[in-house]
Amino acid sequence: MITPVPSRAFPKMAAPDFTRDLDLTLEELNALLDLTAQVKGHPEQYSRALAGRYASLLFEKPSLRTRLTFELAVKQLGGDSVVSSGPIGGREPIKDVARNLDRWTQVIVARTFSQRTIDELARWSSVPVINALSDLYHPCQALADLFTLKEHRGTLAGLKMAFVGDGNNVANSLMITCARLGVNFAIATPRGYEPKTRIVNQALELAAETGANLTAAHDAEATVTGADAVYTDVWASMGQEEEAAQRRVDFQPYQVNEQLMALAKPNAIFMHCLPAKRGEEVTDAVVESKQSAVFDQAENRLHAQKALLLMML
Repeated sequence: MITPVPSRAFPKMAAPDFTRDLDLTLEELNALLDLTAQVKGHPEQYSRALAGRYASLLFEKPSLRTRLTFELAVKQLGGDSVVSSGPIGGREPIKDVARNLDRWTQVIVARTFSQRTIDELARWSSVPVINALSDLYHPCQALADLFTLKEHRGTLAGLKMAFVGDGNNVANSLMITCARLGVNFAIATPRGYEPKTRIVNQALELAAETGANLTAAHDAEATVTGADAVYTDVWASMGQEEEAAQRRVDFQPYQVNEQLMALAKPNAIFMHCLPAKRGEEVTDAVVESKQSAVFDQAENRLHAQKALLLMML
């Protein structure tokens, strides 16, 4: 599907950090997708690439895929990692946390509640900072997702990704990354749960450069019709527990079930960043169907993050 590039044929990232999707230039984004294929197909070529390098992994939120794939990525590249769980900046200022960690390790990976925490770490750290999830962006997820779509389709430009549900951090990163790669992106949300206007406008500007179409609406059926990929996420993320009951009511018409999937192309794939609340945003039948690519996405978090670490370090 994807032709591997020669080993080491990739640029070093120009930006010092990966705090948001646009920290990668378009050239770097395409190179990272190519490198992900190379790393996935030939892991032995990179097994000592980060020997003697260490990562600080900071987690304000519980994590399965993000934590384990970053730990494994560093280890499988020959390095190692240390993990800290709990509030960042609770016991001491974030600027002090950053200036401790950059004396001990070569990269800081943080999964936080607030984007401000990521930005503050990057401001004060002398080593690269990677956004492993914030309230505004989930850029590492988007990298794995677009790689997964390319694996399944062989190309990206002109495809249609339909996102159904909350206009959240995952939707923001997907919208921006799809627009840059020429993937048509359509999102359907209940009223009041739309993605932030400034991010939609930013994505529209990017889409104008690549010829991609971007639509934001409230009709799930129209949004999914003719899609190559149908994507959803949980209706209430961590930190939104008090809203969960109301969200279940508001989002019920946006459940991805077999009837909704039937409106997409016959060979469309189903995507979800996981964990999935089966019976809420998606039915068990869709997750377990032959169209489901959710575990391909989960696997590809490992490979895409390896590629990112290689390009940063």
